[in-house]
Amino acid sequence: MIVSVVSMPEGVVARTALSQAREHLAAPGFVIVDIDQGEEPPPAEQPLSRRLGLDDKAWEWLGRQHEPVRAEYHEGVVGCVVPVIDGNHIIHIHVLASECHLVTVHHGPVGLIGTFIERLPQEMPADATTTAFLFLQGVLDAFRRATAQLLLEVEDIEEAMFEQREPQQVHRLAHLRRRAAQLHRAFLPYAAVAQEFLTRRRMANRDLSEERRALNRMHEHTVQLVMLDIESLQNETRRAADTYASLVADEQNLVINKLAIASVIFLPLTFLTGFFGMNFGYLSNLVSGERSFLTLGVGMQVCALAVSLYFVLYRTHWRQLRAADPAMPPMASPDEQPAGRSTS
Repeated sequence: MIVSVVSMPEGVVARTALSQAREHLAAPGFVIVDIDQGEEPPPAEQPLSRRLGLDDKAWEWLGRQHEPVRAEYHEGVVGCVVPVIDGNHIIHIHVLASECHLVTVHHGPVGLIGTFIERLPQEMPADATTTAFLFLQGVLDAFRRATAQLLLEVEDIEEAMFEQREPQQVHRLAHLRRRAAQLHRAFLPYAAVAQEFLTRRRMANRDLSEERRALNRMHEHTVQLVMLDIESLQNETRRAADTYASLVADEQNLVINKLAIASVIFLPLTFLTGFFGMNFGYLSNLVSGERSFLTLGVGMQVCALAVSLYFVLYRTHWRQLRAADPAMPPMASPDEQPAGRSTS
């Protein structure tokens, strides 16, 4: 267990034992206590809240692993469990704030905690409540930065799809859709809990200062923005996946169209070959010489092939296929006249 005590407003960080942190919390001064219980904390006989001098049973969940997102208020103290983005993982940090104390508890090192403590000497919050809102604002900013980065990645993949489609793109889009679902599943409970908690606090306490009301409104507004960003990320990943599917479908349609054209060309030839290949006496007597063979056997097949090619090249959607392939030169229609020639 690593216990850090931050003396305010200087922002001086000191490593102490848990007993010394309890003494700091019992003192009237403004202090911040950060507790890292490690990824696998040893079982304790007493809850962490009791060991910190918080005898209220309402805070016995403090520091307990696998606690769901929550927000509670009891006798001037606010406690909450907040989802935090830490690299590629989403963890939960326990926060306890009173008028002069702020306690954060987590399992394992968290980059957001270090960044928050480093910025305290520059921001110099006036009290623990303002400090708690600053910490929560940092949590929301981390969600917004992660969502914006994922949105840009989705746009880059979608732009690359139109230039050259690759199988790795659909796998990356599937990963991004899963990541967006993880962000939504982690943040949605906090958004609902924060909205309910702040609304109930405003309704229950009519004497809130204008500064506290402004902090509440700012936090609610930022929570809504984060939800909109995450939902936008989900919509963009779905749209990019649909775009990839449509590109695949278009390519498959082009292949099927080319196969249809080949069948149109060879179907008359197959019919003539099968017709004249039947062993009937009439056909055998009729096609008996070299001239009859060239006229009926070869001539009709050449005519059928010429007619088929004419309809394929000039009267069907072969132009669409040529337009879809930039390597094929454009073809003029026989109905189109060259430039500079007029009809009278």
